[in-house]
Amino acid sequence: CVGIIGRNGAGKSTLLQIVTGTLAPTSGSVNINGRIAALLELGSGFNPEFTGRENVYLNASILGLTKEEIDNRYDEIIAFADIGEFIDQPVKTYSSGMMVRLAFAVVAHVDADVLIVDEALSVGDAFFQQKCMARMRKLREEGTTLLFVSHSLGTVRNLCDKAIYLDHGQVVAIGDSKSVCEQYQLSEVKKESASAAPAPTTKSPSR
Repeated sequence: CVGIIGRNGAGKSTLLQIVTGTLAPTSGSVNINGRIAALLELGSGFNPEFTGRENVYLNASILGLTKEEIDNRYDEIIAFADIGEFIDQPVKTYSSGMMVRLAFAVVAHVDADVLIVDEALSVGDAFFQQKCMARMRKLREEGTTLLFVSHSLGTVRNLCDKAIYLDHGQVVAIGDSKSVCEQYQLSEVKKESASAAPAPTTKSPSR
């Protein structure tokens, strides 16, 4: 499980989009072994006019499952999402929290070799976030590779084995999650201190 940290605009989401194939790299290459499932943006892979039930089948098929495989997992997906009767309502009527519940429920049940989760989980309630973390830990134990982007350094430390610190598209540090998070925090404190320091004043020459 690898956490990716950095300020807004550091390149975290761009990196994930390159890994998933929704963006092409300007140079270099990306090699993927196995099936990828990604939760990058709310609503991606969903048709807003379709019901939640229809979107489960649509999204899971995009992620590579057959109808029979989706049939077999459907009850688990719906139970995990826990959105009640809204499952038969058009997705365009969903709140952002309901949307992320259904989206995560799908990607967490497609047996992906690589699961990529961006900051979309932050819109969910605290109970659901804990539920997602428990699910990701279980997937990690079962051998799934996780790429996780978050501004919560505590979550990155607890969930991830390693971390990558990005700044302006460059890798500043890569290593165990604890030490990389500490380096990032120290860097941010220095930046905040520098920006808060008063500008030096120039004295007028004495007469």
